[in-house]
Amino acid sequence: MRWPLISLAAAAILIAVGGTKSTGLVLPATDSPRPALEARIGMLGAVLKRLANNTPGLVAITVSDARGQMPVSVNGDWNLPAASVIKVPIMVEVMRQVSLGRFSLQREVTLNAGDVDCGSGDLCNADVGERFSVLNLMRIMIINSDNTASNMLIRLVGRENVNSTMEGLGLAQTSLGASIHAYSGSIRSLRTSTNDMMRLLAMIASRRLVNEQASDLMLSILAQQRHNSYLPKPLPKGTVVAHKTGSLHDTLNDVGIVDLEGAPYIVCVITTHLEDLDDGARLIRRVSRAAYDTFVTAQAEDAAPLMTTPPAAPAEDTLPGGDGLPTAAPPLETSPTSPQ
Repeated sequence: MRWPLISLAAAAILIAVGGTKSTGLVLPATDSPRPALEARIGMLGAVLKRLANNTPGLVAITVSDARGQMPVSVNGDWNLPAASVIKVPIMVEVMRQVSLGRFSLQREVTLNAGDVDCGSGDLCNADVGERFSVLNLMRIMIINSDNTASNMLIRLVGRENVNSTMEGLGLAQTSLGASIHAYSGSIRSLRTSTNDMMRLLAMIASRRLVNEQASDLMLSILAQQRHNSYLPKPLPKGTVVAHKTGSLHDTLNDVGIVDLEGAPYIVCVITTHLEDLDDGARLIRRVSRAAYDTFVTAQAEDAAPLMTTPPAAPAEDTLPGGDGLPTAAPPLETSPTSPQ
């Protein structure tokens, strides 16, 4: 039986009915001058560098506004383990092929034995031969970070197509080296960089990825993420963060769009070679709070009446762990090599 092609608009309604948190993300006008944000972003760079230097292991960080403009990064082009963050590119490829009419979101996919991986998610407990819709698999791949659902979708769209699409988008560090099996050495062949993820999320936030309806649907799914102990944790209650986490035994990542009204922004953090995942968790939370304070403060300053004298340098208001905003931003230094 062939399922009729379900429209992306109808799918968005389906998601909302199913309980997925919707994000009404609205980007500010591109021609609006934001001098305070430009200054504050520069100061944020020094904070990010200090946080990275004080964290054991290897760290990459990228922060930008939701259009991907005014980015600041530390090791942003490093090719690092993506872990479950790679599920965002998989979702993008699914939506691309839906838009081309290759299958519908209601298409059913059969669970094969080779798809099963219990490293993350509960679908591995389902019986081989069970069938699940593409829409349902995509939701649980992102919302529950389910590896088995991911493998079913990789098999549907083709690993090589995921990689080709990422390459076509200019994301040179992002690749899916194998299907997702948490206890296999191939898990480290899932690669990306914080700059790549920032660019991908900026395309979604700008509704430029696949098409406007597809971007809205992906935003809605990302906003329902159930692993919320990192980027969302230090932010005010009710702040919507459309994001995706990832973890391995020595790796902890979180990348997302924070829906700050009037000034949404993107934060991407990858940490690896950690002896203790708590070090990565602390870093991600501190980066998240520093970025939030930067955009909130800049938004207020840009909205204030013009002053005849420049405002005083920001005070050293400390973040959790004593991370204050400095008054100057030295050039960021990055290594020319990409660690493994």
